[in-house]
Amino acid sequence: MSYNVKSIRAFIGAKNYDASRQFYLDLGFEEIKILPKMSYFKLGDFGFYLQDAYVKDWVDNTMLFLEVDNLQQHLDMINSLQLDKKYNNVRVTNIHYNDWGNEFFVYDPSGVLWHIGEFQR
Repeated sequence: MSYNVKSIRAFIGAKNYDASRQFYLDLGFEEIKILPKMSYFKLGDFGFYLQDAYVKDWVDNTMLFLEVDNLQQHLDMINSLQLDKKYNNVRVTNIHYNDWGNEFFVYDPSGVLWHIGEFQR
């Protein structure tokens, strides 16, 4: 079977929808309003849906992986935004070095865990 795939998009929830929307705008995502309580956030050709919906078990277990080139540059840029000072519950870690590649973590205002990483080639 062959598919003509154009994208794959995750749905994530938000404890405080307006704060989460602003967080992703601050990170550099472009927002496309879909419904009053749902937006599509994208970087280039990639994105996800943010909903004004919060189920603690769901959001606490949501993880997304964003693959980048030049991991240190991305960490420096995100740290320069001081999002952890602007938003409650936002955390940015240092780089973790692994056998498969390297990554750091960003927790959004609702607790969604972003793995931002670079694979070893």
